[in-house]
Amino acid sequence: MKLKITTAIPAMALMLCAAGTLSAQEMGPPKVLVINREYTKPGKGGELHEKSESAFVAAAKANKAPFHYLGMTSMTGPDRALFFSGYDSFTAWADENKEMDKIPALGPALDHAMVGDGDLLSETDTSVWTRDDEKSMNPGNLIGMRYMELTLFHIKPGHDAEWDEVVKMVKDAYKKGVPEANWVMFQEAYGSPGGGYLVIEPLKSIGEIDAHIASGPKFAAAIGRGWHEEAGFADGFLRGRRAIEPVPLRPEDEPSVARADCGRAGLLGPEACSCSGKEAGGC
Repeated sequence: MKLKITTAIPAMALMLCAAGTLSAQEMGPPKVLVINREYTKPGKGGELHEKSESAFVAAAKANKAPFHYLGMTSMTGPDRALFFSGYDSFTAWADENKEMDKIPALGPALDHAMVGDGDLLSETDTSVWTRDDEKSMNPGNLIGMRYMELTLFHIKPGHDAEWDEVVKMVKDAYKKGVPEANWVMFQEAYGSPGGGYLVIEPLKSIGEIDAHIASGPKFAAAIGRGWHEEAGFADGFLRGRRAIEPVPLRPEDEPSVARADCGRAGLLGPEACSCSGKEAGGC
């Protein structure tokens, strides 16, 4: 049995997370995750992009926008900002859009704020993901978390059944050898190129990656020899990651941070942020 994985893409990102309610943080991963990515031009990231995003947040707050989101900036790979919005269902996402339509001044205000933002960007895109509980392990919430590790896989058409089999094999090995392991997996519903699976693992410290590496022999012993060859895995299946760090959760102390996290993405749910945001950023 050979599983064809076209790419397994690791990266790291810094999470700019605004204060959210405790209940929102306890909710755990959403069923539907909308991800927006904004790629910044060379020299146009950092404070420049934070300033433009703060204008978006200010416009959203002033017009009582009904959305919340989680914002991040990349630590590896191309310079980009990522915005996550989470929903219990596609209907909930549609309901949010309907609420936005009821605020006539909101759309023009957000469009105006985005003009300055657009001058800093080279590219944007959006994707939509659904949570796959069968492929997740010990999914939790973001209470106390300061980083996340993310890995993106693209599976070639016609190999979904093999992918399901291999993920089950890997998950069973972790249950046996590293039972404390935890992650949530999302399947791409809409976006390009399609066939994507996103693995997200929260971390309290980036130093936890050392523990993950140290647990490698336990996993290897549990899964047995030759599994890489049997599955035809690409390097990085278990190691490719993106780290995301939420900054101190005090928007009054971190104005640029409040800007980013309330600028687009609600990984934690509709009350994840203390302010408002727009759609979502990708990985």
